[in-house]
Amino acid sequence: MKMYQVDAFTTELFKGNPAAVIITEQWLDEASMQNIALENNLSETAFVRIIDAENYEIRWFTPTTEVNFCGHATLASSFVLFKDFTTAKTILFHVKNLGVFVVSQAADGKIKMNFPIRRAEKITHYPEILKQILSKPFKNVFLNNQAYIMEYENPQDVLDEKPNLQLLKQWAQHQAKVTEPQVALDLAITAQAVTAYDCVSRYFAPANGIDEDPVTGSIHCAIAPLWADKWGKSEILAYQASARGGNLYCEVLENERIEISGYAKLYMQAELNF
Repeated sequence: MKMYQVDAFTTELFKGNPAAVIITEQWLDEASMQNIALENNLSETAFVRIIDAENYEIRWFTPTTEVNFCGHATLASSFVLFKDFTTAKTILFHVKNLGVFVVSQAADGKIKMNFPIRRAEKITHYPEILKQILSKPFKNVFLNNQAYIMEYENPQDVLDEKPNLQLLKQWAQHQAKVTEPQVALDLAITAQAVTAYDCVSRYFAPANGIDEDPVTGSIHCAIAPLWADKWGKSEILAYQASARGGNLYCEVLENERIEISGYAKLYMQAELNF
C-alpha cells in the first residue's frame, strides 16, 4: 500500500503542515486507520476512497482520533490526486456532515478548495481558565464549534505566546467528558498583521494529539471571515506563524462559502508493509 507525505500550504520542503495521504478503493477498518495515523505521528493522516476519476470520499485522523474536518490534509490529498490519480482539473470530495468540497488546480499548481464557512461568534462570557492558559492579553473572544479564537492587540503577542498546553489539554479533556459532543476543545490566537499579510494566527489542539498545528485550513474558515469583516474586503492573505509557517489565500464567497487556496510540496512516497 502506497503512502504519500506532503507539505501543505507551502512551496518549500520542511515548511507548511505535513500530512500523510493514502488513496484506496475500499476503506480500511477504523482501527487500522487510527493505528497508521498514530504510527505517522503527524497532525493528520488522510484516507481517500476513490469513487471515480472526479469524485472521492475523504476521512482524517490525528494520532489519537478521527476529526470531522481538516483543511491542510484535504490540500495534501488533492495534490496527490491531481499528481497521480486523475487528469481532471476539478474534483469533488463527498464529506460526511459537510457536503461536497469542490477542489480545482490552477496552471501554476495552486489548489483552490471550496469549503463551508464555520462562523465564530463574539462572546463576552468565556471560561476564566483561558486567562491562565494564555500568557498574553487578548481583547476579543470568538467561538465556533471547533475552537475558541482569541484576538490579540498586536501580531508580536501572537508570535511570543507560550500557552500552558498541559493545562489546556486537561481542561479540554474534562470539557469533553462533561459537555455535549462537538464542544470546542481547541484554541486559536490571531491578530491583525502589519506586513504583507492581513492576519497572523496560531492554533493549539493538545486534546486531539496536536500541541501546535503548523498550518490549519479548517480554522481559517472562521478566522478569514472575521478579518474580512474587519478589513471590509473579501480576500484575505493569512499567515500561520508556527515554527514551520504557511500561507493561506482566502476568499469569502456568497452563500456562506469560502475558498481557501495554497500550494503543496511532495516530501516522500513510501510503501507500507500492511
